[in-house]
Amino acid sequence: MIIETPPTDRTAPRLGVNYTPSRGWFHSWLDFDPAAAARDLDAISALGVDHLRVLPLWPILQPDRTMINTRAVADLLALTDLAAERDLDVSVEVLQGHLSSFDFLPAWVGSWHRRNVFTDPDVVAAQARLIDVLGRELAGRPNAFGLGLGNEFGQFAAARHPSAYPLDTAGAGAWLDALLGAAERVWPTGLHQANFDDDVWFADDHPFTPRLAASRGALTVVHAWVFGGVGRRYCADHPALAQFARYLVELARAWSPPGRGVWLQEVGAPRAAHDGRPLIADAEAFLTDTVGALADAPDLWGITWWASHDVSRDLADFPELEYGLGLIDAHNRPKPIGRALAEQAPRIRAARPAPAAGPVVELALAEDGSDRSLGGPESDAFDAWLTERLAGRAPRLRLSTH
Repeated sequence: MIIETPPTDRTAPRLGVNYTPSRGWFHSWLDFDPAAAARDLDAISALGVDHLRVLPLWPILQPDRTMINTRAVADLLALTDLAAERDLDVSVEVLQGHLSSFDFLPAWVGSWHRRNVFTDPDVVAAQARLIDVLGRELAGRPNAFGLGLGNEFGQFAAARHPSAYPLDTAGAGAWLDALLGAAERVWPTGLHQANFDDDVWFADDHPFTPRLAASRGALTVVHAWVFGGVGRRYCADHPALAQFARYLVELARAWSPPGRGVWLQEVGAPRAAHDGRPLIADAEAFLTDTVGALADAPDLWGITWWASHDVSRDLADFPELEYGLGLIDAHNRPKPIGRALAEQAPRIRAARPAPAAGPVVELALAEDGSDRSLGGPESDAFDAWLTERLAGRAPRLRLSTH
């Protein structure tokens, strides 16, 4: 069913990047080099963005349950201060967790010491302790604006994970409440949040539900990657690919309370899927079309592109698509896609909602998320929404059962 409704107003969204160090990728946290980081940040600042998402590695920050690495914390603060010198704000993820197909968990939760990272009381207390330490230090930095619990940490509870930790929805909610509560106590003014891959929106059996994602923390966060369901369904460079981020933002907004901000925290331009199938031939056009599709989205807090820098070819074993996702190459030279982002920065800063009323596509989904796949990129709802978008209209999604 499609009906008419006026859009809501908002301020212009922020524009930033996920910081991937040019030297040594995230392994560079083992041996932080301020001069190398400064060169990276100079190249990022030249793109005209206003914030960074920073991802230190959990095993380096907390190599033992009762030991927090003060040197690693100092390195994180040094990077935050370098960003401040370049007028870049910073959000820090705490528990990494999962990055670019690799898992980084401390030794005290795996193998012979395996314990559940979501439900073991000692583990959760240790995670909260790390949040407390980082929150106390970062709250005093004027350019730091919040903590994330950890990059796509919910994937450790997904049925498809090769060594998943058992978890139900009640346990997922308790974990979010415990750790976001710790962040809010130590840093009451911070924009603290949890983030997930799109399983939380489309996988019926995932213990982290859309309602949890849309009700915990200061913002609802989405990661929009076209190598998932939308890439499996549509051919290379199909217009649906550049519209997918907007769809996910609209879906998250439909699950969220009125007026709650939505952060598109990861979006990038993979030229191929994980299985090698071509997806995006023209990365610059994909970026321009994606940002254009998002510019007038209501309640959009910000767009944070993945990623700042390419993964160096000196590093082995990454999926091929990871080596080319940067806006800047591994030698700190802006790529054509980086220049395309810089060209879009003024457009985003000036963006306002579309003035005309847009149609509404209604979704009848269960509150518990048990049929959330009916809102996925292979659904009738997505088809109806995409038809409206490609006809030049600005459709909204509404959950008619909630």
